[in-house]
Amino acid sequence: MNAGNVSILLFFVGLLGLATRKNAVRSIISINIMDVGAILYLITVNYQPGSVPPVSPDAGAIVADPIPQALMITAIVIGIAVTAVSLAVFISVFRRYGSADWETVMKRVARR
Repeated sequence: MNAGNVSILLFFVGLLGLATRKNAVRSIISINIMDVGAILYLITVNYQPGSVPPVSPDAGAIVADPIPQALMITAIVIGIAVTAVSLAVFISVFRRYGSADWETVMKRVARR
C-alpha cells in the first residue's frame, strides 16, 4: 500500500467519522484526520524517486519541487489554527449548554 492509497483511506476514515459521530470532539478529530489525509496526498502526488533537494542540484539530477512542500507546511499551520479555534468554540458551547452531543445542543439552542 503506497502513500497515495493511505492518504485516500485516511481522508475517507475521517469523512466516515464526521458523518457518523454526534460528539463534537470526535467531529473535530475526524476533520483533523481528513486534513492529514489531504496533506499527505498533496505531498505524495508529485513524488519522483531519486529526486534531490533544490538547494544545490547536480547537473542532470531530478530536482524535487519545493512549492507543494511549502504549501503543505502552510496547510499544517492553518489546520492547527482551525483545530485550536474549534476546540475553543467547543469549550464555550459545552460550558453554556452542558453537552458535547450535537443533537442535544441543538435542542437546547432551539428552546431559548
